[in-house]
Amino acid sequence: MKQKIFNVTNEDLVLQEISKLRPLNYNRFMWWRRFDQKKRPLDNKSPLLDKIKNGDLEFSHYYWQAQYTEMEMNEKRNECIDDQHWIEQTRVDKQRRRRLYEDFEKDEAGKLETLRKQFPKEFRMTKEDYDDEILEFGGTLLQLYRHCEIKYGKKIKITSKRGRPRKYGN
Repeated sequence: MKQKIFNVTNEDLVLQEISKLRPLNYNRFMWWRRFDQKKRPLDNKSPLLDKIKNGDLEFSHYYWQAQYTEMEMNEKRNECIDDQHWIEQTRVDKQRRRRLYEDFEKDEAGKLETLRKQFPKEFRMTKEDYDDEILEFGGTLLQLYRHCEIKYGKKIKITSKRGRPRKYGN
């Protein structure tokens, strides 16, 4: 009985997260992806705070798409007569789920690596300080940013005067 209650809340959570995404039109090169973030990600040169506020570094939406595919496979399980019929019906879904989990792992690894590089660039902290903070801190990413801003302080950006001087002395 507890298993059933957990699945219902899990399904509700998945549907809630999927509703935050925008549906994609069919793309034969990325056929397994059916949803995308509502906001477009900022480019790599954008400040870290802007990326955090835009949601570019939040938990990957590919996970929720994979969970949604799992739910669809479970629904097909209830409709199918025998196991062979279910295997035939879910062949494409299994490939979709596998590719979405691959996208999820790649996306999450990239986001974590970006955070690990950007925090020490933004604040007077080392990568080891970042590792310690990320393990101890229990809030959101924006709260972690504010916490590091107070605790470590921002780095002063020095613009170098390299190269040939300006022609008109400005």
